[in-house]
Amino acid sequence: MPPEGTPVASLWDGGWYLPAQRCLSPNVGPRPAGAEIDLIVVHSISLPPGQYGGPAIEQLFTNTLDWDAHPYFQSIRGLEVSAHFLIRRDGTLLQFVDCLQRAWHAGPSAYRGRTNCNDDSIGVELEGLEGMTFDAPQYDTLARLCAHVADRFPIAHIAGHEHVAPGRKKDPGAGFEWPLLRTRLGLRGLSFPVV
Repeated sequence: MPPEGTPVASLWDGGWYLPAQRCLSPNVGPRPAGAEIDLIVVHSISLPPGQYGGPAIEQLFTNTLDWDAHPYFQSIRGLEVSAHFLIRRDGTLLQFVDCLQRAWHAGPSAYRGRTNCNDDSIGVELEGLEGMTFDAPQYDTLARLCAHVADRFPIAHIAGHEHVAPGRKKDPGAGFEWPLLRTRLGLRGLSFPVV
């Protein structure tokens, strides 16, 4: 990841964040006209649940997952989803969708008085299991990514999937340290969920 103070223009090519490894997802669409990208949604994912490493998350987001490779995959067979970013346990960052485009990460959702959060948000997946803890390199990468996304777009809010789809989703869950992320981002005037 680039050091703090790196000029924002040198970090971006349109909506592509240059420090991330690019892995293109077909699960993308245009944002609605006039959409203001002002929300970051934090998720967690592991495939199969509780197993880390391996290519299954990338394969899911690129529609190349072998549905017969693990019994759990039958329960998500045919699912077409994506996120803008994935942060691995070691802090490695991948980008699947141009931030100027709409990724398919939040599903039915509402936050800050608006529905359809996919329309105007950036989705960031953390490799992990909902409710469990995350690793220090993930927080390092997440904080730097959020800061650089907020430098590029008019981000005003950061929330979890559990906050934009309450009752339907529970990630990243109780193991995610919101106060740590808030402290790492400092005085940027961002709104966080009440936890």
